[in-house]
Amino acid sequence: MIKNLSSNDLNELSKKIRCDILRMICEAGSGHPGGSLSAIDILLVLYFNVMNHDPKNPEWVDRDRFILSKGHAAPALYTVLAECGYFSKNHLLTLRKIGTILQGHPDKRVTPGIEVSSGSLGNGLSISAGLALAAKIDKKKHHIFCLLGDGECDEGTVWEGAMLAPHYKLNNLTAIIDRNGLQIDGRTETVMRLEPLADKWKAFNWNVIKVDGHNYDALYNAFEESRNEKDKPSVIIASTIKGRGVSFMEGVKEFHGKPPNKLELEQALKELEA
Repeated sequence: MIKNLSSNDLNELSKKIRCDILRMICEAGSGHPGGSLSAIDILLVLYFNVMNHDPKNPEWVDRDRFILSKGHAAPALYTVLAECGYFSKNHLLTLRKIGTILQGHPDKRVTPGIEVSSGSLGNGLSISAGLALAAKIDKKKHHIFCLLGDGECDEGTVWEGAMLAPHYKLNNLTAIIDRNGLQIDGRTETVMRLEPLADKWKAFNWNVIKVDGHNYDALYNAFEESRNEKDKPSVIIASTIKGRGVSFMEGVKEFHGKPPNKLELEQALKELEA
């Protein structure tokens, strides 16, 4: 399902989807708006302009795979999957409710389009490396994409996966880091310094690409470069803004896991729809 949407089309779609994300988190009274809003542009480029996938056949054997390692950003992924047609948009406002197919973190057992149940931070990259290695062994051509949070990179298991992937020359694996600079306890550089982040990945022998995570053309070019890499896995370090698109959420750590109330939702929707 590659639609090749223009940057203008993606921008308009991102506004609509950001509204959906905020409505569903407000309705649930629980969830993670900040990291969902920072990651949504990455997901839109992936699902509409880069990945080979089929919403009518979610288990298509030759599909590209997307793993949301930062599982708390599930509202972003759910809205994109619904927009693609994996399930009805009527499900969106059931987020986190009993019996819903949209749990607080992705659950492969109940949600069409989810590849791996995730949310226990640090595991997604190693799972993705395993999927990429299996594809190599089976001589399959599909690509594995894995989105991590920057705070998630504090986890030691991330670096185990980062060591394994180049060892097996998994050029069919692309990691994306949502580098918004904030995690639940504050600035990433205060909680646990990550910089020089690019140098760390280079030292592990990854192809490192730095990009503006809200620039659709730049993101597309980065994904194309990663697909064309012949010898090693690629990591795209995407500079983003936590809470992107809503003035009072941008760069505010409290909105990592704080749902907007009804007045905040109304203000946010006015900004996004203006």
